[in-house]
This record gives sequence, structure tokens and C-alpha cells, in this order.
Amino acid sequence: MSGSSGGVASKRARMIAAICLLTVIGMTGAAFAAVPLYRMFCQVTGFDGTVRRAEKAPDQVLDRMVTIRFDTNVRDMPMKFTAEQTLQRVRIGETGLAYFDVTNTSDQPIQARAAYNVTPEYAGPYFQKLQCFCFDEQTIAAGETRKFPVQYFVAPELATDREAKGATEITLSYTFYPAKDGAPVALGNGQTGLAIPAKS
Repeated sequence: MSGSSGGVASKRARMIAAICLLTVIGMTGAAFAAVPLYRMFCQVTGFDGTVRRAEKAPDQVLDRMVTIRFDTNVRDMPMKFTAEQTLQRVRIGETGLAYFDVTNTSDQPIQARAAYNVTPEYAGPYFQKLQCFCFDEQTIAAGETRKFPVQYFVAPELATDREAKGATEITLSYTFYPAKDGAPVALGNGQTGLAIPAKS
């Protein structure tokens, strides 16, 4: 009997170990998936001041003007990142075009991805991009300087939103993070890239 019960206990122990291992693997996968999934959710819905991606420009352009300010940041990377313009004034519904310059100041190629958001947060669903370097991971050669365009508009629905209709100024913020094949990269301080940037 003791041999039989010992075999059952051993089998049960192996089963528990396998369940624990699968749980750890699942939790690790969920942790890595959480950031891109949250980022995708924010970009689709405009939640938390995140800019939305648009397929086409609006048909309606209003007379009302809004000021767009541009903010650039770099997180733990040998890179210079600047906006060629500090601000632009555009009509609501009008397509704007802004340019950003990025220089790799190191002697090695770097892979990076830009996270972005807008303030005030309630403007997030209405500030939309048609073209942006932030849609894809960027590889920048050693010493290379590149110019990136951003094509955007403020949706006409802003003017009828009870909370947002008083907005006269929107700040678009970018933060470049290290990345590799679309995945976060350890920054050496216990953190990873591609986190949602702090609100400006």
C-alpha cells in the first residue's frame, strides 16, 4: 500500500509542479503583452490622452483655430530628438504637417519606438494622425540624422464635445524608448522601454 500511495503522491507533486510552471509562463506572457495591449486600446479609443490613428482626413474644416504645441523626449538613448517647430496654428478639421529631427549620436545603430500622448487628456480622441514615425519601430544608423513627418488633424467633433469644445491649445508629446523587434528592452534600471509616458 505504501508503494502505491507513494506513487500517487509523486504523481500529484509532478502535476502541481507542472501547473505552477504553466502559471508562471502565463503570467510572464501576460506581463509582456499588457503594455502593447494597453497601448493599442488607448490608441483606438483615445483613452488617457492617447492620439488616435486615422485612415482619412475629415470632410469638414471649421473656422475655429487651435494651437498645437510639440514636445520631444528621449528615454535612456544616445539620441537627439527635436521638433522643427515649437507650435502650429491650424483650423479644426484641417490637415497639419509637422517635422521632427532625430540624430543617433552613438557609433552603433539603435532601434527605437516613440510613444505619444496629448494634453489635455480630453483632446485625445479628437487629435488624430494620418502619418507618423511613431506607428512603427525605427532603426537609425550610427551618426545618422533623419527627418520624420507627422500628418495630423483635430477632428471637427471637438467643437461639439461639451468638455472639449473650449480647448484652444493641445500639446503633442513624444518619448523615444529603446526597442527591439517591437518588444520592450531593459533600460538597466529595472524598467523597460515602451511604457506609457507620464503625462506632461
